[in-house]
Amino acid sequence: MAAENQALSPGQRRPDQVATRLERLILDGVFRPGQLLPSERRLCDRLGVSRASLREGLRILRSKGIIDTRQGHGSTVATLLPVSNQSPLMHLFKDHPRTLFDLLEVRALLEGESAWLAANRGTSADRVLITRRYREMADYVESAETIDVERLARLDHAFHLAVSQASHNPVLVHTLQSLTDLLLSSVFASVKHLYHLPVPRAMINQQHAQLHNAVVSGEAAQAKQVALEHLSSISQLLRDLEVEHDRLERSSMRLEEWQ
Repeated sequence: MAAENQALSPGQRRPDQVATRLERLILDGVFRPGQLLPSERRLCDRLGVSRASLREGLRILRSKGIIDTRQGHGSTVATLLPVSNQSPLMHLFKDHPRTLFDLLEVRALLEGESAWLAANRGTSADRVLITRRYREMADYVESAETIDVERLARLDHAFHLAVSQASHNPVLVHTLQSLTDLLLSSVFASVKHLYHLPVPRAMINQQHAQLHNAVVSGEAAQAKQVALEHLSSISQLLRDLEVEHDRLERSSMRLEEWQ
């Protein structure tokens, strides 16, 4: 990453400034929660600092709870937000499927802006990563004899996450990452209920291709429009399925003999 390669100037090599530089790399997503930091030697070379300054900078980050260090295992970026699946609110969301449509609305708001920003701000490295994630998803769809719903959902989510990371808005990226479990559940629902149907499957594949092309081509307005249409059409299709399911259930009940 370009940000990682920028060494600190001689006037910025105090331990607190080394810590600030590392914090910026974490905020920018160069180093992510759960990721092992490079070795001290590599960090010193990249940042242009002494080992003593680096170690003191890492100590500052440990005191803030930003990194965890285990003897003999190096330093790892800590979980920066509460674990989502332990939150009582997250349990409520997961246990009540109606919140799926609320989540799709939130995804539209966040991912629409992500796509717009990514098309405007994305670097060449961002575009390479977005294309890589898109191809992983598209190649799996094209080559798999039987679709593994969970695997496709994770590939789908990884593609959308790569787009959000290209927004270069750390608050937006970390907000989306904090909702990973819920976002995966919404992707899983759309894949499980829609992807086996020819028309929705073709629509989803086409929208993913359009989103990829718009973002990597820098067409911000088009990228945002496609992202919004993608999520609104999925939401509508799922609502239609729910209505049809309720209708069939009522018909079935009328056929039963009630005593």
